[in-house]
Amino acid sequence: MAARRASPDTTGSTQSFHFTSGGFLLVLSGPSGAGKGTLVERLVSLRPECLFSVSATTRPQRVGEVNGVQYEFVSREDFERRRSAGQFLEWAEVHGHFYATPAKFVDEGVRAGRVVVLDVDVQGGASVRRARPDAVSVFIHPPSIEALRARLMARNTDPPEVVERRLRNAPAELEQYREYDYLVMNDELERAVADLVAIVDTERARVRRLRPD
Repeated sequence: MAARRASPDTTGSTQSFHFTSGGFLLVLSGPSGAGKGTLVERLVSLRPECLFSVSATTRPQRVGEVNGVQYEFVSREDFERRRSAGQFLEWAEVHGHFYATPAKFVDEGVRAGRVVVLDVDVQGGASVRRARPDAVSVFIHPPSIEALRARLMARNTDPPEVVERRLRNAPAELEQYREYDYLVMNDELERAVADLVAIVDTERARVRRLRPD
C-alpha cells in the first residue's frame, strides 16, 4: 500500500510525495474451531502484501493437508534439533504435539515490507507477543462454545476425545482476548473477513511504518 500526496512548491508547480508501508507481523489467535485458517486464506487472497507463515509441527498430517502449505510436518527429532539451534521464533506443546514458527521466514518477510501472517493457538500467540512486542495481534472469537463444537465435529479430523479436550480448554483460552490488540467476532464470515482486512489496512497506514520513496 502506498500513500500519495501532492502539494504546490514555491514556484506554483505540483510536487508529488510517495510513501511505502513497511512490513509487520500479524498474529491471529483463538481456540480450535474459531475459524482462523479460513480467515487467513481469505485475507491472503484479498491482500497480496500478506504472506502466510507456515508453522512447523510434529502432529500427524491430516487428510487433504499438503506438507508446506498448511504446516511443515516434521519429526520430533528434527523439531528438537531446530529448536536447540534457535531457529524458531516461538514454540509450544499443544494437545500433545509441538508447534513452532520459523524465525528466518518471518524476519525476511517483514524486512521485505510484507505483512507476515501467523495462525497460532492462544499459547503460541502469547509466546509471539513476548518475542516480538511490535507484532499486531488479533483474537478470533467464535460466537459460542456450541458453535465451536459444531465446527470441530464438522471438520471430522480429530477423534471424539480430542474434540472434547479442545472444548474443555476453550473457556480459558477465550478469556485471553483482553491481551490482544484487536478482536474479530467470527459469527458471520464475510463480516469477519472485512474486519480483518480493515485492521491490515489501518496498520499499513500507521505513520511509524511509512517510508518515503
